[in-house]
Amino acid sequence: MLLAIDTATDWASIAIYDEDNARILHEETWWAQRRHTTSLLPRIDAAMRGLGLSSGDLSGVAVAIGPGSYTGLRVGLSLAKGLSLALGVPLAGIPTLDAVAYPHRGRAAHLCAIIQAGRTRVCWAIYPPADPLTPVGGYHLDTVVAVVEALRRVEGNVYVCGEVTPEHRRTFEEALGERVMVASPAAGLRRAGSVAELGFHRFMAGISDDPATLTPIYLRHPESTTP
Repeated sequence: MLLAIDTATDWASIAIYDEDNARILHEETWWAQRRHTTSLLPRIDAAMRGLGLSSGDLSGVAVAIGPGSYTGLRVGLSLAKGLSLALGVPLAGIPTLDAVAYPHRGRAAHLCAIIQAGRTRVCWAIYPPADPLTPVGGYHLDTVVAVVEALRRVEGNVYVCGEVTPEHRRTFEEALGERVMVASPAAGLRRAGSVAELGFHRFMAGISDDPATLTPIYLRHPESTTP
């Protein structure tokens, strides 16, 4: 069984993935806000117990590594590393925005994945239709205005998914018109099931991360300066 953990933002999620039968046995997503530390482990324990599983049944751990909240990422990554080391099972670090884009692959449009970063900023990435898991130009931290300007330069239609507020939805639709489609809140919800499947594919390819060296992806706003 593969355990997936995502604590990258105020939304947190866990999933338990049956690798032998390629199916999700348990998944839950909740509004954790700043309570990742107190809510994560009890929910994992309850999920495992509900399925009649113990820690010894885990064969791997996948975890969202950002971009995202500094504290949230550290909580999820610390637990994932601890389980990997204690149980001797492989670890897969999955970029958060890749997990956002993953369920929407196969669309004949560029994907723009977004998560909230606070202070009116968002983390975002653009994925081409032909390769929805490799972002064009990497991951960014910026204002929604900057995202709009980036999308203006994209040829063809754009599908925006992830943590999109009603205000941001209106901004995209007013700026890009019929070129843009914005996922509904349900369709855009970030799910640990996506982290689990991406981790599963990495393990099947013989790829894993070293718990001692795996680090979160933190982004700096373009206007930020080093003291």
